[in-house]
Amino acid sequence: MPHRKPPRDDVTDDEIEISKPARWAAGIPGVMHSLQHAEQEMGAWRSQSTLRALNQKDGFDCMSCAWPDPPKRKAAEFCENGAKAVAWEADRLRVESDFWAAHPVSELTTRSEYWLGQQGRLIEPVYKPAGEDHYRPIGWDEAFDVVARHLRSLSSPDQATFYTSGRTSNEAAYVYQLFVRSFGTNNLPDCSNMCHESTSVSLAETIGIGKATVTYEDFAAADLIVIMGQNPGTNHPRMLTTLEEAKHAGAAIVAVNPLPEAGLLRFKNPQRPAGVVGRGTAIADQFIQLRLGGDMALMQAVSKRVIEANAVDADFLAQHTQGFEAFRAHLAGLSDDDVAEATGVPSAEIEEFARRYIEADRVIICWAMGLTQHKHAVVTISEIINLLLLRGNIGKKGAGAAPIRGHSNVQGDRTMGIWEKPRPAFIDGLVKEFGIPFPKEHGADTVDSVRGMRDGTIKVFFAVGGNFVSAVSDTPVTEDAVRRTDLSVHVATKLNHSHTVVGNEALILPTLGRTELDRQESGEQFVSVEDTVCAVHSSHGRLEPAAADLLSEVAILCRLARKTLGENHPIPWREFEANYDTIRDRISRTVPGCEDYNRKVRQPGGFTLPHGPRDERRWPTKSGRAEITVNDLEWPPCPPGRLLLQTIRSHDQFNTTIYGLDDRYRGVRKGRRVVFVNPVDLEALGFADGDVVDLHSERRDGIDRIAEHFRVVAYPTARGCAAAYFPEANALVPLDSQADRSGTPTSKAIVLRLEPARSHAVAP
Repeated sequence: MPHRKPPRDDVTDDEIEISKPARWAAGIPGVMHSLQHAEQEMGAWRSQSTLRALNQKDGFDCMSCAWPDPPKRKAAEFCENGAKAVAWEADRLRVESDFWAAHPVSELTTRSEYWLGQQGRLIEPVYKPAGEDHYRPIGWDEAFDVVARHLRSLSSPDQATFYTSGRTSNEAAYVYQLFVRSFGTNNLPDCSNMCHESTSVSLAETIGIGKATVTYEDFAAADLIVIMGQNPGTNHPRMLTTLEEAKHAGAAIVAVNPLPEAGLLRFKNPQRPAGVVGRGTAIADQFIQLRLGGDMALMQAVSKRVIEANAVDADFLAQHTQGFEAFRAHLAGLSDDDVAEATGVPSAEIEEFARRYIEADRVIICWAMGLTQHKHAVVTISEIINLLLLRGNIGKKGAGAAPIRGHSNVQGDRTMGIWEKPRPAFIDGLVKEFGIPFPKEHGADTVDSVRGMRDGTIKVFFAVGGNFVSAVSDTPVTEDAVRRTDLSVHVATKLNHSHTVVGNEALILPTLGRTELDRQESGEQFVSVEDTVCAVHSSHGRLEPAAADLLSEVAILCRLARKTLGENHPIPWREFEANYDTIRDRISRTVPGCEDYNRKVRQPGGFTLPHGPRDERRWPTKSGRAEITVNDLEWPPCPPGRLLLQTIRSHDQFNTTIYGLDDRYRGVRKGRRVVFVNPVDLEALGFADGDVVDLHSERRDGIDRIAEHFRVVAYPTARGCAAAYFPEANALVPLDSQADRSGTPTSKAIVLRLEPARSHAVAP
């Protein structure tokens, strides 16, 4: 197989080029970038055969986001970033054995995420012994022995923590949580803790289930779609096609965001003639440029206007909700001055938004991490639900709450039991099915796990997928915490920064990707995933594995369980590995809504999980009704001479995976260490476009957290606000700065001070 060349070593942010931000997204450039990236990493033939199967009913599910698939698939059912994700996984380059001898861990940890990911696919287990600075190849049995030895030597199962990323399949997630709970702990943190945990907490309290109340078809039936704190053009590009279809069906769209995003301005659909030779489709009918963290005030202001206009659905409120009168009384005292300070939005724009909401019969409100990563995130999302409930916009066609999940199966992982706070009924079902005890005490979430490693109460860190160190807040603290462990283990397809931040001993266990054939004792296997609107469908790998000895995630976990728990353990780990249908049979009997799983997931397009509020306006809350809640208005404070910083993705990345060094929609090329600031704020602070600065976050704990050597980019963000890419800016988010009740890191509300750069030394 021909090999491409890995990136040169001397790519630095000193080469950054800045141009004007784009005014539209996708079009022919999107197609060309997709194909160029795919052919560079996969080759022409593999690109064609692989991309044709992406998101098709008999193909494999995209790993780049959780946007749902339409019932009727197009020939090219993927986006630019989906193509990049597939190319990244189906890379022709391999990390050969001599790589580990040539690169000590101490050197690898200085490399950038981009360089590490570009080295190619991992193809053999590697082990870093205590006191050494190199990984070395190791056999599978020996690797499992290392993990089992450490786990069995712990004085308590709670001295280990087991992380999961959202790329893990339902089958692997189910087996994983069974193994961890059989071992005796609920320390099952996952990437939900860092993204939509605030959503899960709020929706569970207000409507009884922490998932979207819409289906894919609802978008085309909506009169109004509100998109808050989300950038679909980069993070969920296929959503733009859905929004275009909704526009053509008559829907209006309101975008609420501190940054103007190209995909919400205009979309050139490359699968339509107007997207190739025409102007495309204008997406947002109204753009509300909100101050960071002002979403709660905006929702309350609109709700107040709905009530004052007597535009509520009185019958729906009487039959299905409680708390309306207290809510109305509370909003009567809402201060216009507070709303103006919190939002930075003129009253006339709020009036226009309220009018659109009142005149629409069917409304969908979407949101993502722009809302969930604030201290007051949970109550902000509760205010979205309040607004939807006022006019009965849950439980009817074309209306509902639509949290847009970022990772491809993060929602499925939670459905399968990956959660540090399991419901007692779920554990009772496992006990009944397998006849062994499982712990019910709540375990450690992501931030708790970092604290445990830092304090020495957690000694083993095990991760299936993801890039834990780069994804978590307070990067230096997280790095130091992992280095204090006795053993760190990562199951992965490619290298990332977390693999270079090691415990006393460390392992990397390579695994099959979602694009690859998974052959087990009973034949070829498929897996299943759940998207952001609760639809479950199968995923069938197509490519030959990157190496003959690669194991699937299911096989790795089942073999580790046998090594750790013994061959006579009551759970049939050998059967699970040999035939994934046996896993799905157990899912059918223990996961609510998954009855007859093997049959339903084999249906063309899969099936949709039941949802009481969506399907029949049945509310599984304590009261049996939807809860309209009363919440005191909050917004993030910002002292004079400071800015509020949010962390964001570049167009050339997925979560912490860096595909390239360009963000063409924002006009950035050949680098990532930039900070976007409104030009009026720059002048007031004494800086100019192109200056090189160090970023300092300020918090009452007195610790000066610094991210060095960022180029200032004058950008039309909201006044008083700034933005920088993660993971580079994650070091600025204090570990203990978390959303109330959900524990999500507050990556969208960092009090920022700009200082002239002290040096030109650039960290990766």
